[in-house]
Amino acid sequence: MKIEYDRDTCIGMFQCVAEWDGFERDEDAGKAVLVDGEETDEDIFVQEVPEDAEFDAKFAARVCPVDAIAVYDDDGEQLIP
Repeated sequence: MKIEYDRDTCIGMFQCVAEWDGFERDEDAGKAVLVDGEETDEDIFVQEVPEDAEFDAKFAARVCPVDAIAVYDDDGEQLIP
């Protein structure tokens, strides 16, 4: 499973941070950070999600108020917006 995070879309509510430790606060920028995320495009970060963190990663995506987080299965099908 892969998570994709659009940092430009993020509005800094940090709900994802509260749900999964794969995200951290960047208070200076007022945005979340995808820990160990790889930047694939400007302000788009991706990361493979460990199996034991899949539930929390999905929940982090679901609680994002601006849909800045998407989750994809191993076949590339989008599971969460």
